Amino acid sequence: MRIQPSASAAGSLLLLALACSTSGAEATEPAPATREGVRYAIGVAPPLSLEGSAYAAAERVQLAPREPEEYPGLHNVFRLSEDIVSGSEPHGPEGLQALHDLGIRTILSVDGKAPEAEAAAALGMRYVHVPIQYSGFGEDELAEIAKTFRELEGPFYVHCFHGKHRGPAAAAVGRVVLDGASRETAIGEMKQYCGTSPKYEGLYREIAITPFPGADETARLDYDFAAVRRPAGMVGLMVALARAHDHLVELGRRDWQPDPEHPDVDALNQAAQVLQAFEAAQDLGQVRAGPDDLRGWMTDALAESRALVEALRAQRAGAAGGGAEASASFARLKAGCGQCHAAYRD
Repeated sequence: MRIQPSASAAGSLLLLALACSTSGAEATEPAPATREGVRYAIGVAPPLSLEGSAYAAAERVQLAPREPEEYPGLHNVFRLSEDIVSGSEPHGPEGLQALHDLGIRTILSVDGKAPEAEAAAALGMRYVHVPIQYSGFGEDELAEIAKTFRELEGPFYVHCFHGKHRGPAAAAVGRVVLDGASRETAIGEMKQYCGTSPKYEGLYREIAITPFPGADETARLDYDFAAVRRPAGMVGLMVALARAHDHLVELGRRDWQPDPEHPDVDALNQAAQVLQAFEAAQDLGQVRAGPDDLRGWMTDALAESRALVEALRAQRAGAAGGGAEASASFARLKAGCGQCHAAYRD
């Protein structure tokens, strides 16, 4: 279902400011059309021909220098067009309020952590959650992101956790399918503005050379624009937990500091995903109707994952001993998981 845009005073001011800030590289790109009240690009720029890396191709278009904007609860914010803004996860109520004040109507998260969809809705903004991996998009994810840009109400705010890697890649999809930007411009904005790392060549290549679905194709796609996407059942839950667990193991070896080879993996973000998974596990029928020991392990895991999140928050705030407490909590969490696996998985 397509939502008809309604212009608020804040939204109008944002659109005017963004139109004035658009770089000269956009001037020759095709003008968008309107279908059923939704602004969209006519056609999609063809894939690029690459002789080297897609990261190197991100220098083909030299963009006017621009610094990120900072707002309460929002970081690394770039207004890429009148309809697309890229930045960090909105942190706390102040981050969502800042988005509301900017006139944002739809927030697209590609991070693994479940977003604060209800809090956003209370401010009149719609969340869409399409988690993607650091290596790039799946075919279904690409189609869902393209459909979101084509059929929901802008302006859009697109984010991952830091707003530097996966989020800018998703915003680049919108720049191509909604704004009609060239692929050179889209990857140029990822590199020259948002700071997407060369370590994520897969994200650059997705935007540079992957065929994007056309408007007719996304119009036929059966997709409900889920505000929060949670793993399905126990199997899906374990897959999500395993991925976050493996990241936390590596980060724990670095005293919970980011790995330069994988800059978008953040310890606090990964711990929050573990916490959300164990919160979701409490409602699974396999847990609620399961044996006492299974329920006990899941309850303990929930408590330890909360302790891990709090310890990592304390470390980030500069509290003494936060890193050590995080390591202790994670060790207890792993021990409990091992006992549960021995009884019910192995």
